[in-house]
Amino acid sequence: MAIDKKAFYNIGYGLYVVSCKDGQKHNAMICNTVCQVSNEHFTVSINKNNFSCGMIAKTGVLNVNCLTEKAPFELFERLGFKSGKDLDKMRYEVLYPMENGVMAFANYVNAVISLKVENVIDLDSHLTFICKATESKVICSEPSMTYAYYHANVKPKPKKTQAKGYRCKICGYVYEGSSLPQDFTCPWCKHPASDFESIE
Repeated sequence: MAIDKKAFYNIGYGLYVVSCKDGQKHNAMICNTVCQVSNEHFTVSINKNNFSCGMIAKTGVLNVNCLTEKAPFELFERLGFKSGKDLDKMRYEVLYPMENGVMAFANYVNAVISLKVENVIDLDSHLTFICKATESKVICSEPSMTYAYYHANVKPKPKKTQAKGYRCKICGYVYEGSSLPQDFTCPWCKHPASDFESIE
């Protein structure tokens, strides 16, 4: 039986900033794979290519910052389309430490949940961290950012281009060329070639 990945897009997601720390190095990334699975347990799945994934696997602690609908696209550009290997992603953010020593975000967030990793499941491209909450607090009552709201109201609409190639349906990255390699991975959002569409 065939799998139509477009069906997956109808699963509801929130958008979060996952923050982490290894020694003196702080980092953060945009994540849409946070799920509450019991009263105090959560799963967080992160692509192995993400710098944050290795930090969390090593330290076992992280914070989930729940974004509000007021979060601007510039925040997603800074935290989602660039790697903490190459720059200090926290440089322009207003931050404060939680009890676990990991920074929390003060702006565009309605709640923060600190998590401790209890188990890790290897799912080929991703590691899924099974975590227990150690601290949490509500910041404000602004509505939470969903993946659908982000695409409809925050993410800029693609500009008409004369370039021939393939556009990532997730983040809008354009690969210019007559054919897209089957093993290609989007350099911005890390999604595979199956999430690209042809542009003429």
